Amino acid sequence: MAKADRLERLDAHRVELEAEYAAALIAALRATASGKWGLFDHVGDRTMRAAIAPVIDNLSELGEAIDKARAQLGLEPFELQQQFLASRGKPGPQAVGEPKQARAWLDRLAADGHAPLP
Repeated sequence: MAKADRLERLDAHRVELEAEYAAALIAALRATASGKWGLFDHVGDRTMRAAIAPVIDNLSELGEAIDKARAQLGLEPFELQQQFLASRGKPGPQAVGEPKQARAWLDRLAADGHAPLP
């Protein structure tokens, strides 16, 4: 019974962490959609990286905690974080800019029920 209670608490904590991650990502995406570059690291500029580092660090810490909880619960890694990490870095020549990419992310998250449209 104690193990079941512990797993139930861990799962509830995981759900809270995932909601916190989604809220932090949405806030960063909204800032990027309004013209603040750096979240997707398209340019690779040191100044932009330094400015966005606290946001990326926070998302990384939350993502690691979520993945740890998910591993203990026998769940797959946190898909939202995996998708976000995969979207970062130097884009292809036909890629849209970061503000448009952020807007597309916000639209997709809203369609998935993660965030209301602004």
